[in-house]
Amino acid sequence: MKRRPLPVATALAAAAALLLTACGSGDDKSSDNDAIAGADQGTETPKESAEPSAAPAEDKPDGVDLSLPADMNLVFDWDKPKDKNEAAAMDDAANYLRAIYRGVDKRTTKDAALAAYATGDGLKYARTQIEARLEGDWTATGTRRHYQATTRSASNGNSVEIAFCVDSSKFYSKEVKTGKILKGTPSITDFDYFKIIMARFPTGEGLWQASKVYVEGEAARCQ
Repeated sequence: MKRRPLPVATALAAAAALLLTACGSGDDKSSDNDAIAGADQGTETPKESAEPSAAPAEDKPDGVDLSLPADMNLVFDWDKPKDKNEAAAMDDAANYLRAIYRGVDKRTTKDAALAAYATGDGLKYARTQIEARLEGDWTATGTRRHYQATTRSASNGNSVEIAFCVDSSKFYSKEVKTGKILKGTPSITDFDYFKIIMARFPTGEGLWQASKVYVEGEAARCQ
């Protein structure tokens, strides 16, 4: 997936929505000259180092473990942009989502992967998602599809907005103690539209961190 070892960031943040699902289409046309919300969001200096693990190299793009259990499948059905910074930011947006569900699987908000790929409000949002699963004593199982992605760079080159849809109609909560899978009736609530502001990490070569997360629930544009 990616190239460089790096120290892992720790950070604090502000708020977001509950139980991560998402979706968004390329129909949301925005001018390249529009200001990106959160474009001036800074990143915090990393304070921890990732601990080594037995994960294969492809699961450790930045020296942190992003491996997930076999029954937790995050699919990123999108094309990379030609711009190398936007492509790197898109890769790390996917890694941010993997880090959230790794935290769900490992039952912790302090996993090294989350610290690597999140800062500011993005870290707060991620912790909110994980904590909701911990409080319900749930993990997740099934396939969560991310698609119809678009990218937009801030004029200063330090932020990239990644917008996309998520279909969670085949992604379920699972009780940790019993293994029971909680399936509801498929509906528009399975579709969301996300915008993640990825901020360039100032000292990490090519690293981008989720600094803000915006979610439109029940997104008809994603069906």
